[in-house]
Amino acid sequence: MNQAGSVGLIAAMAFAIYAVVAGVAGGKLRSVRITRSAGRATLAFFVMVTLAVVSLETLIFSNDFHNAYVATHSNRALPFYYKFAVMWGGQGGSLLFWTWLLSIYAAIAVLLNRRKNRQLMPYAISFMMGVGVFFSVVTFFGANPFKELALAAGGTTTPFTPPDGNGLNPALQYPAMMIHPVMLYLGYVGMAIPFAFGMAALVTKQLGDNWIRVTRRWTMVPWMFLGFGILLGGHWAYDVLGWGGYWMWDPVENASLLPWLAGTAFLHSVMVQERRGMLKVWNVVLVILTFFLAILGDFLTRSGIVQSVHAFAQSGIGDYFIVFLSIVVLFSATLLFLRLDFLKSENRLDSVVSRESGFLFNNWILLALVFAVLWGTVFPIISKAVEHKTITVGPPFFNKVAVPMGLMLLFLTGAGPLLAWRKTSFDSLKRNFTVPLVIGGLVGGVLFLAGVRNLYSWMSLFLGSFVAACVLGEFYKGARTRQRGSGENFLQAIYNLTARNTRRYGGYIVHIGIVLIFVGFAGLPFKTHAKGLMQEGDVLRSGPYLLRCDWLTSGDTPDYTYREATLSVLKDGKAFTTLTPQRRFYKASQQPISHVAIHQSLAEDLYVVLAGRDQGTGKDVIEVFVNPLVDWVWIGGAIMVLGTLLALIPSRAEREMAQIRQVQWEMLEEKNAL
Repeated sequence: MNQAGSVGLIAAMAFAIYAVVAGVAGGKLRSVRITRSAGRATLAFFVMVTLAVVSLETLIFSNDFHNAYVATHSNRALPFYYKFAVMWGGQGGSLLFWTWLLSIYAAIAVLLNRRKNRQLMPYAISFMMGVGVFFSVVTFFGANPFKELALAAGGTTTPFTPPDGNGLNPALQYPAMMIHPVMLYLGYVGMAIPFAFGMAALVTKQLGDNWIRVTRRWTMVPWMFLGFGILLGGHWAYDVLGWGGYWMWDPVENASLLPWLAGTAFLHSVMVQERRGMLKVWNVVLVILTFFLAILGDFLTRSGIVQSVHAFAQSGIGDYFIVFLSIVVLFSATLLFLRLDFLKSENRLDSVVSRESGFLFNNWILLALVFAVLWGTVFPIISKAVEHKTITVGPPFFNKVAVPMGLMLLFLTGAGPLLAWRKTSFDSLKRNFTVPLVIGGLVGGVLFLAGVRNLYSWMSLFLGSFVAACVLGEFYKGARTRQRGSGENFLQAIYNLTARNTRRYGGYIVHIGIVLIFVGFAGLPFKTHAKGLMQEGDVLRSGPYLLRCDWLTSGDTPDYTYREATLSVLKDGKAFTTLTPQRRFYKASQQPISHVAIHQSLAEDLYVVLAGRDQGTGKDVIEVFVNPLVDWVWIGGAIMVLGTLLALIPSRAEREMAQIRQVQWEMLEEKNAL
């Protein structure tokens, strides 16, 4: 299977190179035949990469430890379901998985556009497969997962197969890690498709609304996956790492956030171009920036240039990424400069108080946040290069700059949809904003009287109630208007209103999800922490909770040994729950890890960690965190995903237009045949 996997990679590389050349030739010569050939090569690229993936999975599940990758990242005792995670548990396998996802995206793009976007597709194929060439080259030459183990002695090498492997990283042996990396990769990789269409539009000078419509949908899909992946990553950090939180502004966390922020800016900015013919250069720049940040995130994760619990080990593939990123920047910037005359705005900004300006302010804040997070992430690298010492930028810096920007974005989330295009009158402002501001003010007053005095928490909840009132008010006003015109009941009106414009109302649901996430953030300043040494019979207090250690047990499984504490919990003097945190030691990798115990509720989480044993006393170290409102982060994230899925469903108007275009296409085909 090692040979089959290597052959698959080499063949995929060859097909990708051919697709690049054929795509350019098909576009230049306007040859449908050559373009179809490029499309078939793209499909063949998918088939060959799939062969390589199947080969590696076969090696993993058959425990073929003659393969160096399998010996390093798997072992016999590893549970069956975690063997899937071995694919992305190491450098070579994860790069192969990345390449496979790219091949899937590219194949779908080719199949969906067989009869559409004929001018764009030849060059879009070339750009997609250009990325495919890069990743197949990096995978095969930089981190080949099909290398075989061998012992060198006396100038000769002898094949070697160890009796067992080193095992999967214990931090990855968690159910969410079966999904989290897949979601992140689907987000990162998917940004190559809008980039390819954007570059194709620049090459062909087809810079009207069509490329925006195509690119918007292709951006929403990876944007959704990336956001969901970030959410799952936060849940993994919360449940596995045992430090009591879900976000620490780690460099790899930041690397995933950056393209999501840039993609968010693009998805808002395209609406201005569609409606008013403005921000054309801005939109192209955002497409390029989003793709650049996606590749940069992959570089930061894989090169070993930053220190992170999430990153891969130091490797030699960083140079490949530096060269590729340089090519992307130089080529796209040059092409954009040459096409500036075709990207002139059709209108000007008429008023600061307008929906266009709201989107523009939104984008400025998002890009300022991108710059701040990027600067804080790469600053240790810059300091080491300039001053020969690493100066780390920690959470205080990120919180200081990101929290105010986040609150401004939250306000615009509610205010933006209430502003009119071109110019908003004073009467319109008064009519649309009075009720949400009153509701927000009432909620803010109640919170202040209830003792919520932390400024950022109070602002999060005040603005959250304002935004929720704005969004729900839009649903209510739309449904009432429809009721008056159609005679439908309120629920029917809501359903038909949403179905008629899924993009708009799906976006509103996403905004509700963002509100709930900020509700979760509002609990952070009220987090409490207690730590103690415990043995059977000892107690530890944290806020209203009293934890008593009932017993401590040890055990053994084929994969790991463990120590477990059974803790009875009283709240305000009454029996509340029982928690059983564990500390595991994985045999193959010789690594310890804590498995936390959490009692969850909408109000707060009781989070308990068995952190190890104190060598001096022999007692077990127990840490207790009380984390208010955390569950709202997960609920808000889930609602954001649902809203995005709704926005991706074609509305009734879009389906009707698609049917009209299909009829026109069939009539044209019939005419050409005659």
